[in-house]
Amino acid sequence: MSRSHQRLALGFSWPHAVLAVVVFVMEVIIATQLPHVSWIRAYLGDVLVVVLIYAAARSVLRVNDHLLLLAVFVFACCIEFAQYFRLAERLGFVRGDVMYTVIGNTFSWGDIACYAAGCMATALLVFCRNTLVSRQFKQAR
Repeated sequence: MSRSHQRLALGFSWPHAVLAVVVFVMEVIIATQLPHVSWIRAYLGDVLVVVLIYAAARSVLRVNDHLLLLAVFVFACCIEFAQYFRLAERLGFVRGDVMYTVIGNTFSWGDIACYAAGCMATALLVFCRNTLVSRQFKQAR
């Protein structure tokens, strides 16, 4: 079965796992070492979080990259809208709880724009990688 027709398959990918770890470390550094640089935390962190989720999922799943990116974007938007409805507080979490931090507490359309930018940048990189691999394959034949 060709890769484009696969729905969902499991399989480990070292490159995506390494990318997930690197982006996670970057997110931790942003959160812990750069809280005073608000634009990095507010914007770059949101762009990178969708890359992190994509890379983590792609490290164990063999799925269509663009569908996975769409799913990541929808998931990120769901979390953002949960913030709009103050889901963390409604569930009884308080500031300082891990789940309060994970779910978040402040809705922003800017965050959604950052998620979209992160997904589009990742899609562009995936497209470039696939084009390069396709050209190399054709030249090898």
